[in-house]
Amino acid sequence: MSTTEPERSTGAAVAANVGAAGTSALRTLGRAAQTASAAVRGAVLGAVRLRFPWRDTVIQAWYLVGVTAVPAVLMAVPFGVIVSVQVGNLIHNLGADSLIGAAGGLGVIKQGAPLATGLLLGGAGAAAIAADLGARTIRDEVDALRTMGIDPIDRLVVPRLVAMIVVAPLLNVLIIFVGVISGYAVAVIAQGVTPGSYWATFGSFTSATDVWISVIKSLIFGFLVAIIACQRGLEAKGGPRGVADGVNAAVVLSVVGLVVVNVVITQVVAMFLPTKVA
Repeated sequence: MSTTEPERSTGAAVAANVGAAGTSALRTLGRAAQTASAAVRGAVLGAVRLRFPWRDTVIQAWYLVGVTAVPAVLMAVPFGVIVSVQVGNLIHNLGADSLIGAAGGLGVIKQGAPLATGLLLGGAGAAAIAADLGARTIRDEVDALRTMGIDPIDRLVVPRLVAMIVVAPLLNVLIIFVGVISGYAVAVIAQGVTPGSYWATFGSFTSATDVWISVIKSLIFGFLVAIIACQRGLEAKGGPRGVADGVNAAVVLSVVGLVVVNVVITQVVAMFLPTKVA
């Protein structure tokens, strides 16, 4: 059967749209890499030259703590409970109730805490940063900085990037603590696990390396979220609608990026640092 002219034109249009979308995505990735490189360079040079914007960084870090601390606790409690209940039911059927501590600890520390940290920063943190920088962009404040010879990366991006990197591990440790304690409470009170066996298996299967990996993952997630949010904010255009689109894109790209990066890191860690009995 021969292909008709409308079918060929439709296929060509689809191919052109897919190609344009792929090219646009690669260009966006390239601009994000340039923003990240410039921000890291600006942070290092600012610290070396004693011109780092510490005041702005502290203000941004305090704001991030204010919008993410309480949601972190509220997210950590049900996560620890869910892990303890779901894994506990399976382990109970196998007659190994004492292993609930190991399963709960590994689940919360290795996956739950860094992912919850990234999602919180990617939701509340990315939205706030993209909205702030987007509003500055459409009001021509960013162009005014360039006119005055001030690099917007050094003045606007660097403090937010460093603040995000500082807050990320703090949130991660908070979620680990709350998640493990809530899982312990459910295991001991609701599932009849003895406290000694819970902590014994927790300590046997969970090591300091797992905690460090979790913290490093949270740092990477915080860096990724900050770069995406700053880039979306600085590239906002089209008035308030453009700011809203930038905020939406920052949140969506942050969440998708976190999931992809988490899969890669998990596979690499599983290859080189498999779980062992301490």
